Amino acid sequence: MEKIVDIIDSIAHEKGLDVAAVTEAIKRAFINTAKKVIGEDLEFEAEIDPKSKKMQLFQKIMVVADDDERAKEDPERYVTISEAKEIDPDVEIGDELRFPIELEKYGRTAAMRLHNEIEYHIQRLLEDQLFQKYKNRVGTIISGPVTRVDEEENTWVEIDEVKGVLPRRYRIKGEVFKPGDTLRAILRRVVVDKVYGIYLELSRTTPKFLEELLKLEVPEIKDGLITIEKVARIPGERAKVAVTSHSPKIDPVGACVGVKGVRINAVSKELNGENIDCIEYSPIPEIFVARSLSPAIITSVKIEGEKAIVTLPPDQKSKAIGKSGINIRLASMLTGYEIELVEKGAAVEEQKEEEEPKITLQDLFKD
Repeated sequence: MEKIVDIIDSIAHEKGLDVAAVTEAIKRAFINTAKKVIGEDLEFEAEIDPKSKKMQLFQKIMVVADDDERAKEDPERYVTISEAKEIDPDVEIGDELRFPIELEKYGRTAAMRLHNEIEYHIQRLLEDQLFQKYKNRVGTIISGPVTRVDEEENTWVEIDEVKGVLPRRYRIKGEVFKPGDTLRAILRRVVVDKVYGIYLELSRTTPKFLEELLKLEVPEIKDGLITIEKVARIPGERAKVAVTSHSPKIDPVGACVGVKGVRINAVSKELNGENIDCIEYSPIPEIFVARSLSPAIITSVKIEGEKAIVTLPPDQKSKAIGKSGINIRLASMLTGYEIELVEKGAAVEEQKEEEEPKITLQDLFKD
């Protein structure tokens, strides 16, 4: 093929591909075409002459001993050492002879096959490039316009050169999207499918989405002055975020909430009105558990293995539990402890019972 180097450069520039990768793809296309047209069992090699800018295709034949039966049974793959030396006097057994092949001699069929092979390999290169590009963005926020909502209520989004889908199970309860809306979500994974090709699976329910939204709204997080330590969510209802400040001058909770709640409200709005509690993280489990149950005021916390026994005044119990138990559930998710609530009065009574000596029937009749 004439000026194959120019064709490679043109494809690489137009598709935004690496020249070396395109060169290898074109070589594979030539070799596969030769196999399909000339013989699947034969060995071929392709190389480019940089001076003539032509693709050179060769058939490789193995040099074997004169008494090797393979030379008689399969002369297209093996040649005897005697015959080989007539072509190249320096050749030895085990070497390979290369014979030039011209696909043009195989007519229109070869040309069509070569065209299809080149298209196929370039398409694979494009898909590999897209896969790597978006694989590196897994766990980050991406956005795009909604194109359709299918019969299973999956929301399809156009994201540059690929399609994204927000499955129903990863959509916040109560959300409704329609074509033309701009949708923001976390990139959960990159999927390669035989029917849909490459597409991106999105999620708006993962705690990571809340974390990334906070990074966008709170400059101190982006700059590394504040760290998000833990996130727990019940999507669309409520969430708790534990944060730490690396500067004594910065209040981590205040920075995340913002003046008059402007920062946290912006995140809540994106999450369909989800209520977000920010608390200051502590490496001390007892303190962390107490803070996680905010807005309830806790008297004491005792850690026993994977359980946290929390003592609190009777009037604080409902606050600690929260509506439908949501507050205590989130606190448990955030801290990793199973939380048991004990009212302060009840705890005192239990302690008294333990301290008072037990009286038996034998004691009553001692005298």
